[in-house]
Amino acid sequence: MTVTVGRIEDASAKAATLIEALPWLNRFHGQTVVIKYGGHAMADEALRVAFAQDLVFLRYAGLRPVVVHGGGPQITEQLDRLGVPSTFTAGLRVTTPEAMEVVRMVLSGKVNKDIVGLINRHGPFAVGISGEDASTFTAIRKAAMVDGQPVDIGLVGQIVATGPGAIEALLADGRIPVVSSVAAGQDGEVYNVNADTAAAALAVALGAAKLVVLTDVAGLYRDWPSSAEVISQLTVPELELLLPGLAAGMIPKMEACLTAVRGGVPQAHVLDGRLSHAVLLEIFTDAGIGTMVVPEGALP
Repeated sequence: MTVTVGRIEDASAKAATLIEALPWLNRFHGQTVVIKYGGHAMADEALRVAFAQDLVFLRYAGLRPVVVHGGGPQITEQLDRLGVPSTFTAGLRVTTPEAMEVVRMVLSGKVNKDIVGLINRHGPFAVGISGEDASTFTAIRKAAMVDGQPVDIGLVGQIVATGPGAIEALLADGRIPVVSSVAAGQDGEVYNVNADTAAAALAVALGAAKLVVLTDVAGLYRDWPSSAEVISQLTVPELELLLPGLAAGMIPKMEACLTAVRGGVPQAHVLDGRLSHAVLLEIFTDAGIGTMVVPEGALP
């Protein structure tokens, strides 16, 4: 058998990539990483498969991944199919009791199980739970602000407590928890909660080493739309100054990063979920991708 120069070069490049990952494998071995899954990464089949592979790789590499997901497009599709009215106020879905039944069914019964199934093609790792289960998330009703005035938008919740016990038990058993972004209410209701916010709250409660938020942009742009330059790293005070001027879609994601880092998570990242294997590229390469938020004084 003849070994060509090209094959040797390919093998050497693969070996170099593995060696580059070595210090990161050492640093994050045994650590919890909370990943908010959503956007295009959840809609494109090839990206969905790649994301599941990333999670299994993390598990075999000795990390403890936790997934928190939403499913806005899937909810809208099902509401339309059933003829249930769906409106938005201040960017938030007005969630009637009838709509909440659909939200609950889609997030916990369909989207959650689809993610679990993709992961479990590689072994019996993933366990899907609802944010309601074991009081993982507890919420109160949240109002939308329109012209400075609160407006009732139904069963939309704001998380006020996080109970990580069920997640910790699954992690201790070597599982990959997959958590839908619904919450039990203190008043007995069930609430639709923002998945970015839910992921940040869970990262803090679990003492995670990282929060990773997948989105549909390359990261936080320095001067969008004038420039496509992505800010690779910034501190909490720097982000606080930028936050009021951000595009509406980025605000909840960057607020989630702020919440996580303020709560003790050492690093929070916004990554481009349209890039295959984005999670592995961030965690296991020297350059990383996207935008990383760290505490004040943490940057060189």
